[in-house]
Amino acid sequence: MTVDDKFNVSKHAKFLIVPILIATVYTVGILLTPFQQYKAWLYNDSLFTDSPYIQFLGIMRKIVKLTFVALLLITYMLNRGLLRKYAHKAEQYYSDMQDAKSNNAEMLNYFLIIISLSSLIAHIIGRRLLLPNEIIMDIIWLMFAVALYGIGYMGFKQKAINPTFDLDEAEAEDNLSGRELNLSQQLILDKLLVEFEKNKIYLNPGLNINDVVQKVGTNRTYISSIINQQFNLNFCSFVNNFRLEELQQIFIETPSISNEILAEKCGFGSFNSMKRAIASRTGYSLTEWKRSVLNDINL
Repeated sequence: MTVDDKFNVSKHAKFLIVPILIATVYTVGILLTPFQQYKAWLYNDSLFTDSPYIQFLGIMRKIVKLTFVALLLITYMLNRGLLRKYAHKAEQYYSDMQDAKSNNAEMLNYFLIIISLSSLIAHIIGRRLLLPNEIIMDIIWLMFAVALYGIGYMGFKQKAINPTFDLDEAEAEDNLSGRELNLSQQLILDKLLVEFEKNKIYLNPGLNINDVVQKVGTNRTYISSIINQQFNLNFCSFVNNFRLEELQQIFIETPSISNEILAEKCGFGSFNSMKRAIASRTGYSLTEWKRSVLNDINL
């Protein structure tokens, strides 16, 4: 439920307060309960119903279930919010170029729900029904297996391209302040700018970071690091910025050009990827962006 690189107590601890508090109270209740009572109650919650310890644990068990469901819903909704806000960046974990929306990132959220629901179902059914019933156990384990396989497969095919998230101006200035390139890094940056500004390699719709690596003569890590360090952008945003500059120039010269041809001339893989790039950079729809460009010309 965060886009931050590291855990921060003051910022993220609020998500853990309620679970830790409930777990602590439940643990204390278990420690105070006579061991034989607790052991028997685990397998048959109808035993020792007159015991105040068992009554307390029964109440805490219900609270745990309700808390689990609440946290599951909260996690899902907050994740959805992050995906909506960073949809144009989330998919960069899975492809070299920004042209596939955020389907894979959304699937991770769905797999989280599947695993959580499997746990919840198993807990609600209870051991007395699960242990002697192999079919129910098989169904639950199948749900676990499918979700875990999906997460593992998506991680296996992942191609991380140094994704970054939007910072406000103050944060961006802080991150860039004091950063200077050494001689070898400056040479890489110079070659990179030649390829983009002079040779316009961004017009290739299939361009990916490995193509740039071959052109410049370095590796992915250096390319990503230098772009991030000098422009506060990831690779995809860096490429699309050049395409958008080309887009604006072509549109100004030929306002009547069709959207499909416009996308093709600027190096976008599709009309949809062009729309997403415009929305990511300006917050405008394609129609709004065109209107804004024409208004600027007429001023």
